[in-house]
Amino acid sequence: MIRQDMGYSPRQNPCAQCGKPIPRPDWVEHDEGRTTYLWNCRACNYRFEAIAIYDHEQLTPLAA
Repeated sequence: MIRQDMGYSPRQNPCAQCGKPIPRPDWVEHDEGRTTYLWNCRACNYRFEAIAIYDHEQLTPLAA
């Protein structure tokens, strides 16, 4: 499932190349057990992806 971020979103993540803070990710993709963030630094034009992986046992389903 792909969607725009509809909940918590990290803010002010530092650029992986120049270290300048990025206000918010350009794209957020949620899948079972993971969330992928696409970051784009406006200061140096560096783009990178960060992935958060969650333990399945700790996830609470939103609907049955």
